[in-house]
Amino acid sequence: MPDNTSDAQLDFLKQVLQATANSRGNKQVIYRLLAANTDKLNQKLAELWRVWATIQLAEAEADEAKYLAAGIVNFSTVIQQFPLGDQASNIEIAITGYEVALTVFTRQAFPQQWAMTQNNLGIAYSERITGQKAQNLEIAIPCYQSALEVYTREAFPKQWAMTQNNLGSAYLKRITGQKAQNLENAIACLQLALKVRTREAFPQQWAMTQNNLGIAYCNRIRGQKAQNLEDAIACYKSALEVSTREAFPIDWAMTQNNLGIAYCNRIKGKKAQNLEDAIACYKSALEVRTREAFPEQWAMTQNNLGLAYKNRITGQKAQNLEDAIACYKSALEVRTPKAFPIDWAGTQNNLGLAYSDRIIGQKAQNVEQAIACFQKALTVRTFDAFPQNHAETLFNLGLTYKGSNQFTLAYTKFKFAIDTVESLREEIVSGDESKRKQAEEWNKLYRSMVEVCLELTNITEAIEYVERSKTRNLIEEILRRDLKTIFSVDVVSQLEQYRDEIAIGQYQIQQGKAENPTALAQHLQELRQQRNDLQDQYLPIGSSFNFEQFRKTLEKNTAIVEFYISFDRFLTFIFTRHSQQPLVLSSSTDQLYALIDWTTAYLDDYYDQPQDWRNPLTSRLQKLAEILNFNKILQQLPKDCNQLILIPHQYLHLFPLHALPLPENPGKLLFNRFSQGVRYSPSCQLLQLVQTRKRPDFTHLFAVQNPTGDLSYANIGVEVIKSYFNPADTEVLVENAATKAAIDSKPLNTYHCVHFSCHGYFNLNQPQKSALILADAYLNSAPAELNPEQHLVLDDGEVIDLHKCLTLDAIFALKSQQKLAQCRLVTLSACETGLIDFDNTSDEYIGLPSGFLVAGSPAVVSSLWKVEEVSTALLMIKFYQNLLNQMSLAVALNQAQLWLRDATVQDLRNWAEQLTKQLTLENNFKEEVEEEIELFKNDYKPFYSPYYWAAYCAIGESYI
Repeated sequence: MPDNTSDAQLDFLKQVLQATANSRGNKQVIYRLLAANTDKLNQKLAELWRVWATIQLAEAEADEAKYLAAGIVNFSTVIQQFPLGDQASNIEIAITGYEVALTVFTRQAFPQQWAMTQNNLGIAYSERITGQKAQNLEIAIPCYQSALEVYTREAFPKQWAMTQNNLGSAYLKRITGQKAQNLENAIACLQLALKVRTREAFPQQWAMTQNNLGIAYCNRIRGQKAQNLEDAIACYKSALEVSTREAFPIDWAMTQNNLGIAYCNRIKGKKAQNLEDAIACYKSALEVRTREAFPEQWAMTQNNLGLAYKNRITGQKAQNLEDAIACYKSALEVRTPKAFPIDWAGTQNNLGLAYSDRIIGQKAQNVEQAIACFQKALTVRTFDAFPQNHAETLFNLGLTYKGSNQFTLAYTKFKFAIDTVESLREEIVSGDESKRKQAEEWNKLYRSMVEVCLELTNITEAIEYVERSKTRNLIEEILRRDLKTIFSVDVVSQLEQYRDEIAIGQYQIQQGKAENPTALAQHLQELRQQRNDLQDQYLPIGSSFNFEQFRKTLEKNTAIVEFYISFDRFLTFIFTRHSQQPLVLSSSTDQLYALIDWTTAYLDDYYDQPQDWRNPLTSRLQKLAEILNFNKILQQLPKDCNQLILIPHQYLHLFPLHALPLPENPGKLLFNRFSQGVRYSPSCQLLQLVQTRKRPDFTHLFAVQNPTGDLSYANIGVEVIKSYFNPADTEVLVENAATKAAIDSKPLNTYHCVHFSCHGYFNLNQPQKSALILADAYLNSAPAELNPEQHLVLDDGEVIDLHKCLTLDAIFALKSQQKLAQCRLVTLSACETGLIDFDNTSDEYIGLPSGFLVAGSPAVVSSLWKVEEVSTALLMIKFYQNLLNQMSLAVALNQAQLWLRDATVQDLRNWAEQLTKQLTLENNFKEEVEEEIELFKNDYKPFYSPYYWAAYCAIGESYI
């Protein structure tokens, strides 16, 4: 050995190993020896340990090597848990011991010892202080997975459950990889552990795993947030049945704190009571988590209690805010900028929010204190170190300026916050659940920016931020849910590489482990730009929206009317290609409340009382036209405007705005006003995208006809429609032949029109699982256990196999396969194909129409409700008849709707007869129409109600 220090440490190692062997690994004996020699427990000892142990094991006989390896593992386990000395060095010494022992304890020779050591090594890497946290966890996870190759449930149930729990904990902490999937893996592991770790057999371990599972459910991204929180609460309550204050006070306090967090975020139940329950949990935790005994945990719980008081509903608002401020100030006694800078900045941010809302004291003084708190927080929450927190605090600071009418300062802070959010993209929704919730909160940031722009009369910027908000929502949801279906394997691999490298680098900066933080921060920004450029290349709706550029793309005599629902009003932006900036109409707060009330009544009746929804539909729509003030909107349009494009917002996507009655023109509808029709787009930027898809041909038809075999008029409708096309250019999958597999096998990229005449289903809980139902999708019997990723339960209780349907996920997959490269129109002649999740602002555009637009089609026709079979067939036949007569898409649909509304029984009879002769139809189309109308008088209009024709909307480009 090179020096005396090494000799002393080597002698110490031998002494420790001998003591370990003599005491058979007695922790107390070894601890006494370690406590007397803490000066020797350092990184150098770990290096000596590796060299010496490797040599000894290599030179030893087999039995001696086994004996020595066992002693090395025992000592490693003890020193890993030793509370004194340098913890980082202790763990390094343990890791060295395990790794050296594994040269003897191979899987083939000593499978049990190998598995035990792999598990211990996984624990050590999970807890490792030196090195990169992300890389340490990537080493720990395979260690646990290796252990499970031997530790099977059948052979070693106790060890299997322990390792599953450890693996679940590692997935909870994992930095690289997709966070949503990591959490699913954690939940799966912890649930497996509980199959052995029952309360009866292993109560303490059961409680520990229940607590871990509660954390996973609290942070879970997939599934329904409300149910995830209920599952978390149930887990924490279960844990508390064993982790009582008397038996396990520290665990009890920790779980009480976690339960408080779950109650604070809870969606079900009454919000007021949930917050009271949260406050009670935090106060309970503080009975054990005192400042003297557990200062760090005391400060954390004080901060959490402050959050609960700030949001509290019961009691006096003024006093609740004072209590919140007191809690934050208490937390800051421990959370100092030197000792805990990250936590200090978070609490300063929270304290700023409380001062912003404070009622007691002088308003101006409270505002100044709030601003001071946010500015302090920003000294730690820098863009380089904590970009998401940086944007959050900038947003809060901007809100404070906005609330005090300092609009220019508010604008500056909002701008920097939005620029940060847009540079991060899916990093926001790839984080833990608080970050996903934060991602939904960013919609408030954009709404605030729009309002500030209007205050500063920056109308053009206002609509640009409206559009940027809409695009951000769509892009982030697509990337979060459909990354691997939108992009090719190579692109996905590159994006994942960017994601992991950014995550690791960000963690290094946050933990102060970067050798050159400034250079690393610059590198991360370059990586983000490269990632964003790559995404934009394959999904070209991610760049910033420019009003001036878009305005120039509009056709002559075309007007855009774009709605935007803000905090206390809704806005209507109106412009044409000649507008230097949009005209904006602002509703009153009363009008917004009227719109909300109207929407609530409409949706309640639609879902609960369909007949009550259907009968007064005309008067309902009349009222909606009045609330939205369409008369005033139309007055702002140029007289020569002959084409209207509507861009709804949030729940306005659910209503047939094109068919609204005009209050001052009895009998006339909105689309009567425009000779070139009324159509829709989810956003200006999506419209700009589809306008670049020049698809002049419309000769080749692919159709799906009645795949479930129960839609007789779907058969008739498609048979008539296909007769408009050349038989050689037409392919129709009829009934049982219309399977998902059959569609996948067809060269859809050779067709100009893709027509679905089938059942459709909108999944409100999981919009990405909304589907067009195909052949063989219905299950003959419900499976014993329903899988929401695979099964869908319809309103009538029937169960369908989503893998045999064309879901939104599958539609997005068409993009990477270029399946719609020649498509000019996708027609969804089915129920509810145009609906979106109106309860979730970040899911606003996640629906079948946007799916087909993103996947490559420039235009989609879809429905807003459960449509009637006969009227749908007639409408579709007339629609295609109009299209083939060289009408544009919007005009063809609008004119077909107007025709169906006004058609008398005699008109329908004459039309069916003429069509039968003209197309030489061989089916019984004429007879079927006659049968439907034979009971009515000749002048009766059987389909006059909007219910029969208004559901269908033309979305996207409108070719002639």
